[in-house]
This record gives sequence, structure tokens and C-alpha cells, in this order.
Amino acid sequence: MRLGGALRGLGTGLGAALVVALALPLVALVASASPADLRAGIDSPMFQPALALSLRTSLVSLVLVVVTGTPLAWWLSTSRSRLARVAEVVVELPIVIPPAVVGVALLQAFGRRGLLGPTLEGAGVALPFTERAVVLAQVVVSAPFFVQAAANAFRKVDLDAILVARTLGASSAVAFLRVAVPLSWPGLLVGASLCWARALGEFGATLVFAGNAIGRTQTMPLAIVTALESDVRVAVALSLGLVAVGAVLLLALRLSTAAPRGGDEGDDAGDEGHEGHEGDEGVDAGDDEGDDDAGGHAGDEGDEGDEGDDAGGHAGEDAGGRS
Repeated sequence: MRLGGALRGLGTGLGAALVVALALPLVALVASASPADLRAGIDSPMFQPALALSLRTSLVSLVLVVVTGTPLAWWLSTSRSRLARVAEVVVELPIVIPPAVVGVALLQAFGRRGLLGPTLEGAGVALPFTERAVVLAQVVVSAPFFVQAAANAFRKVDLDAILVARTLGASSAVAFLRVAVPLSWPGLLVGASLCWARALGEFGATLVFAGNAIGRTQTMPLAIVTALESDVRVAVALSLGLVAVGAVLLLALRLSTAAPRGGDEGDDAGDEGHEGHEGDEGVDAGDDEGDDDAGGHAGDEGDEGDEGDDAGGHAGEDAGGRS
């Protein structure tokens, strides 16, 4: 018991230390910003272009990832082939690769001297150091978060439901959109939220592949680093802006995932009430049957008594006749 209490206390202390380590920097960031400093940071010519570019490119990359990643996640969740397993590893690689390495890889693939550079240049398409490069870098680093979450959500879908929809005349696409996607909606929402948050905070791949041009490729994380060299107030204002976006996103995610749980609890309560009502009906039926049986037995006993009286009366008459 003493050892268990000591281990419990140690675990509580370590957990509390981790919570403090996570919360203290955010508290210091909020405490270091006065209203005047925030106003000065927001009025900086660097703030609004970086905010607008970050929101625009991250939303575009989110749409691209959802449109292309949803069917990919479904295939990964339903296929048992080796090709699917290899594709799953390739999709998850950007999670463990440093973002700067991803930026260098993008340059080697789409740069002027890269693998596809001459082909793109011949077609009049320039990717590096443009807004399109920002979007591509965000797609590469954020797509694994959505695809992985969506595939895990699709694996929980009962394939019999898809089969029933197909037997009722629905095509594969209709069954997927009308059955699989609604059943997997909470997981898809979580994946999309993580994807957008990762795209919004992307730094290393964007810096290497798209550059840091103000108004063209400078996103909020890049503007924060640039502002630290000149005006810390702008860096703090940008940082608080990203913290606010992340807090709103997390709150919306919590509320959206908590709603189905309440519905499930209501369904469970309804099922229990229905079962209880059925049990009451069973008890009432048993009582009625018991009353009927008791009445039947009493009637039978009464009939037997009447038969006994009749037999006694006949015997008495016979005896009187003999006398």
C-alpha cells in the first residue's frame, strides 16, 4: 500500500510538472503583451499581409487535402494489399521527416533544376518562391494528419452497412457518401482540424521552398521570426493571433465531438426505459396469469366440492330406499 501510494504521488507530481511546463510559456506570452503593444503590433505593415496569406493558403491546402485524401483514406482502410501498406508508409513519412528536409525535397522535385523543373518550365509553370509553393508545402506536411485520422475513422465503419446500401440499389460512390462518410464524420472532422492547424503553423518547408517575401510568401510563422529581429511587439501580436486561432479551433473541435456522446447517452437511456417498460409489462402479464390460474384452481376446487355434495346426496337417497 505504501509503495502504491508513493508511485501514485510520483505520477501526480510528474504530471503536474508537465502541465506547468506546457502552460507557463502561454501564460508568459499573454502576460507580456499590453494593449498598447498589441495595437502597435497589429498596426505593423507586416501583420495583415501575413495573416491574410496564412488564412488563404491554409484553407486552400485544407480543401485540396480533404478532396484528395478522403478517397485515399478509404482505400487504405479497406485494402489489404501490399501496395496499400507501402502507400500508407509514404503518406506518413512527412510526419517524422523534419520540415526543412521536406522543403529541400520539394526543391529537388519542382525546382528549376529539379526532377520536374524543366518540364514545368517548358509548360510555363513556376512553383518555387511563389504562393503556390506555400500551398504545396502546406499540403505535403499537413496531409498525413488528415489521411491517418480519416483512415482510422473509416476502419470503424461496418462494411455490412455499405453492403446493405449496395443491395438497395446505391452505387459505390453513393454508398460511400451517404453511409461511410456520415458514420465517420467525427474522425474526419478531427483530421481536418489537425490538418488545418498544421498547415497554419508550417515554417521550415515554406521557408526553404517558398521563401520569406513580405506580402507574397511570408506566412505568420515566418513573420514572427522576421519580427523578432526588429520589433518584438509584432512578433507577440502574431503569436497571440495564432494562439487565439488554435484555441478557437480546439474549442470547436471539443464541442463538435461532445455532441454525439450526448445523443448516445440519450439513446442508451431511451433503450433502458424501453426495456424497463417491457419488464413492467411482463410483470403485469405474469400477475394476470397468476390471478387467472388462482381463479381457475378455486373454480375447480368448487366444482369438486359440488360433485362431492351430489354424490353424498345420492348415497343418502339410496340408503333411505333400502331401509
